Amino acid sequence: MRSTERARRAPRLASGGAIREAAARLFLEKGYLGTSMDEIAAAARISKQTIYTHFSSKEQLFADLVLGNTERVEEFAADLIRTFRQASDLEDGLRRVARMYAALVIQPEVLQLRRLVLAEVGRFPALARSYYERVPERVYGMLASLFGELADAGRLRVEDPRLAAQHFAWLVLGIPLDRGMFLPADEASAGVAVDDLADAAVRVFLAAYAVTDGEPP
Repeated sequence: MRSTERARRAPRLASGGAIREAAARLFLEKGYLGTSMDEIAAAARISKQTIYTHFSSKEQLFADLVLGNTERVEEFAADLIRTFRQASDLEDGLRRVARMYAALVIQPEVLQLRRLVLAEVGRFPALARSYYERVPERVYGMLASLFGELADAGRLRVEDPRLAAQHFAWLVLGIPLDRGMFLPADEASAGVAVDDLADAAVRVFLAAYAVTDGEPP
């Protein structure tokens, strides 16, 4: 490629990040229908035509925003497993996992994205399904694998690892996520000690799934 052609392409390629950043801010603030490509272009300080060199439509840009955030899940799932294996015992490991899981999900930007996906299920059902499969389902699968391994080692009493994973996830996330979906950000976190809720979730989970003294696994 000639240097002049590279020079022309460089600003357009670099603008992709600015477009995503502006689109994310506007979609999360105003919703899909409330956001126009003109507004995104103005927020990104580029022309609307430049947006179309990266994304063929507003729909494609929206899908890129939603699914682009799912790429972090694989790294997060691996971090959860690492966190568990660094713990001193089973309960400590589950507490660490629960706290880490809750801390990620209740971040304002994560809650906003979740609200946005839910709001647009009727318009983009395939996109919502893809998000569900790549985010909640991926974490359930990772937890199920961990709990199955712990059951095989005689450390948990689990007949259905996937069901146990879903129980764990909703014990951990149920209260803070419910508040985060329905209340403004400042109210959602007010008076909520997320680590305490995560620790309580682990105690309830172990009451159902722990192997008691003298009990065969």
